[in-house]
Amino acid sequence: MADVVVVGAGPAGRAAASACSDAGMTVALVDPAPRSGWASTFGSWADELPPDVAASSTVMDRMRLRGTGDHVWHRPYAVLDNTALWKHLWRGDITEITGRAVAAEHGPTGSTVVLKDGRRLAAGVVVDATGPARTLCGGRPAHPPAQQTAVGWVVDSATAEPLCGPGEGVFMDWRSAPRTRGGWPTFLYAVRLGADRVLLEETSLARRPALPLALLRRRLAGRLTDAGIDPEARLDEERVRFPVDDPLPRPGRVVPFGAAAGFVHPASGFSVARALRSAPWLAAALSGGLTTGPATAARAGWQVLWPTEAMTAHVLRMRSLRALLSLPPELVPEFFEAFFALPEPHRVEFLAGEGTSTGTARAMSALFARVPWSIRRRLVLGGMSLGHPAARHGLGGS
Repeated sequence: MADVVVVGAGPAGRAAASACSDAGMTVALVDPAPRSGWASTFGSWADELPPDVAASSTVMDRMRLRGTGDHVWHRPYAVLDNTALWKHLWRGDITEITGRAVAAEHGPTGSTVVLKDGRRLAAGVVVDATGPARTLCGGRPAHPPAQQTAVGWVVDSATAEPLCGPGEGVFMDWRSAPRTRGGWPTFLYAVRLGADRVLLEETSLARRPALPLALLRRRLAGRLTDAGIDPEARLDEERVRFPVDDPLPRPGRVVPFGAAAGFVHPASGFSVARALRSAPWLAAALSGGLTTGPATAARAGWQVLWPTEAMTAHVLRMRSLRALLSLPPELVPEFFEAFFALPEPHRVEFLAGEGTSTGTARAMSALFARVPWSIRRRLVLGGMSLGHPAARHGLGGS
């Protein structure tokens, strides 16, 4: 029997498994393809990454922001080197099991992970790192999710220069893609992938139902053509689709981790940096809890990932997402213009992987005070009513 069985070998699952191994526990890692690499591009503010991970990443010194005006954020931004990260998280003493987990059964002395082919794996505690699928934590929520979707093309640095200059990236540029005929707005996200490649991505931050990838591909082609970039210059294509508003899973005998645990930030879509930072805390909680029993370990794992303060901040951010989704399309760039103009501490706090409820509320209040009344009224009706006196008292309503 393994002390910990981790299901899912993405960055979050690998991080949890390696941290548990480093804490002295026996670990099994289950995935349909545990040795496969990760195709997705993972980005984060460099100061939110463990230093050794940031050191192996491609770091841009500044990020450009545009709502209706231009801004530059001199805060280093990192794109993770997936191969280096995989090697960093690999541990020779982790038992890797190729298979698909379908269920978990629990008893007083431990749990059993059931694989699709009938194999059964005994564990002290089970960690579900299967991402939005939440295979062992109740599966997908019943409601239609708000999803972030994107289509990105990789080009060489010289080709990308009209949209992404040397040494910089583009966090969000909300200028409409050429020949966009109404509809939900999208933005350009551009980051450097090593020394000579750049990802140019047309992104829908969140929408229910999600914007189709074919529409994003057309908008990206128009944006590149308008900038003098031949769409045929693309070296590769990336496609993105994931939910950003899943409710937190219920605590139980399976400990969710990463996107399965609700780590996806509703305003940015980031989750990997938080998983990398949280993994050692999870391992310590599980290790200490197992000395008492598996139920205690699972409870301790949940509590260290979602203390009351982090949960409250998460609720506030989800409220902001609902308010954003309530805006008419033409007001979205103006909303982000107000956010980009906030003092840096507010931006940092709101975009932080965890953050505090006080700091999040303070940032929301500052944003509410900055936007025009045409947006304030809709934010109140959309649910962004916590954090500002005018909102709390119903001012600006219908």
